[in-house]
Amino acid sequence: MKKKIIQTAEPVEIRLNKFIANAGICSRRDADKLILSGKITVNDRVVQVLGTKIMLTDKITYLKKIIQSEKLRYVLLNKPKDFITTTQDPQNRRTVMNLVEKACVERIYPVGRLDRHTTGLLLFTNDGDLAKRLTHPKYKIKKIYQLELNKSIIEEHYNEIEAGVYLDDGLASVDHLSILTENRKSLGIEIHIGKNRIVRRIFEKYGYKVLKLDRVMFGSLTKKNLSRGKWRHLSPKEIVNLKGKLSM
Repeated sequence: MKKKIIQTAEPVEIRLNKFIANAGICSRRDADKLILSGKITVNDRVVQVLGTKIMLTDKITYLKKIIQSEKLRYVLLNKPKDFITTTQDPQNRRTVMNLVEKACVERIYPVGRLDRHTTGLLLFTNDGDLAKRLTHPKYKIKKIYQLELNKSIIEEHYNEIEAGVYLDDGLASVDHLSILTENRKSLGIEIHIGKNRIVRRIFEKYGYKVLKLDRVMFGSLTKKNLSRGKWRHLSPKEIVNLKGKLSM
């Protein structure tokens, strides 16, 4: 009978600046500044070398207070209208943070943005690496929207949009376009670019007004069983699938 070989997990190393950022203290760039300033200690010793790696079992302090390792969170929201995608608003308007404030104790941030009148899927996380990759053009993360126009789209415009549209800030590539209703006012559009108001601007170029815009898919995530205005935590399987698409 063969003996089972039990492999023990190796100690996890992490860059010091990433650890500080994951703990919600500041960004990685600002963490580097804290390190250089001598305000960070590792096991009671001041560390001022950028790129330093630590163990999660090490004692890290900032201003003599121990920095606790923060649990990574991934929260999916089905955003309703009239909420602004920002962490704070000087005009005290309702923000998406109001909708997820009870999701977790950790500080989470929206990945990308949806404008005030756009509804649908919006991901929040404190995983800086994942957020950066999700918004980087290199990874071509799929986004699918359903929209309603103020008038029927004509065939010529449909074909031109599907082929890609040149806007003031460059080419807006469209991966797929489909007509959902006989009156040709409701459409589905799949894109991977993340420029500001990109879907609305594509149709505005041809004289259409987007009356409704709803993001129904983000990467491998869908709105299934997620009502408008509600949020949920991603499952371990969803996190693995999402990271797999990002080579993480």
